[in-house]
Amino acid sequence: MGVKVPTPAEAERILAESASVNPGPWVEHCHTAGACARALAERHQDMDPDVAYVLGLLHDLGRRSSAAGIPDVMHILDGYRVLTALGYDDAARICLTHSFPIRNADVFASPWVGPRGELHDEKRFVQSFLDGVEYTAYDRLIQLCDSLSLPSGPVLLEKRLVDVALRHGFNTHTVDKWRAFIAIKAEFDAACGGSIYSVLDGVVQNTFGNARIGPD
Repeated sequence: MGVKVPTPAEAERILAESASVNPGPWVEHCHTAGACARALAERHQDMDPDVAYVLGLLHDLGRRSSAAGIPDVMHILDGYRVLTALGYDDAARICLTHSFPIRNADVFASPWVGPRGELHDEKRFVQSFLDGVEYTAYDRLIQLCDSLSLPSGPVLLEKRLVDVALRHGFNTHTVDKWRAFIAIKAEFDAACGGSIYSVLDGVVQNTFGNARIGPD
């Protein structure tokens, strides 16, 4: 993926600093995504587990600035800006791409609306960015890990997708988005030589037990 990502230790420091600014379940969600990304990358012949871990850990970094009244979609832009300013362009990229298994800004279920109206400029920027990139295995990996990570640990993909829909809403693109996530899972099932769930600790307990849900 390139070298413009922090080391694991630096990524952990960045996330811890951000957690002190805005603590919440999103931090544990990021830890889950990072652990899942590392576990799957370890079984993928073309991926670096440390890079995968860092990208999973930082994909939701923009939630450091989340607050009442700030539209949910802004977390993808805020994370991108923070990591770009630090010179970690490849990690910044993931902050944008992780929410779009389909390269269409409209698949984001929460509305592109802020306190002052429609977020036209922000939406145009995201769509232009998506139009200008070809997804790599790392983009798809973090899209997958985000879509099966709860604060308490990994769960079946379908449970997480329903959790997100209940909290953030559903639009005309949601079913296509779900199909895209299922296709990504199939890709990594094949790369890992079997179901990804066999290498993710706690899937059964978190799916069928009392898994913690919450902002991610």
